[in-house]
Amino acid sequence: MSDPSSPNHYKGSIECIDVLDACMSEDQFEGFLRGNVLKYVYRYRARHGIEDLRKAQVYLDWLIERVEKQEAVDR
Repeated sequence: MSDPSSPNHYKGSIECIDVLDACMSEDQFEGFLRGNVLKYVYRYRARHGIEDLRKAQVYLDWLIERVEKQEAVDR
């Protein structure tokens, strides 16, 4: 996965999101993605406005991709 909005201090040879994905079970990682969607939507008016909504969208897109892949495997 690659986060186009990732700040420079998160850049490295391996994306942090990929490390988290590798270290968590499927359920844990999906929960992490869902939690971040909720966090960014919940706080957008009080924090960073549209920037937080865009971050929520990135996490939601990743969650959708995972669910779609899993549904394809389950068929």
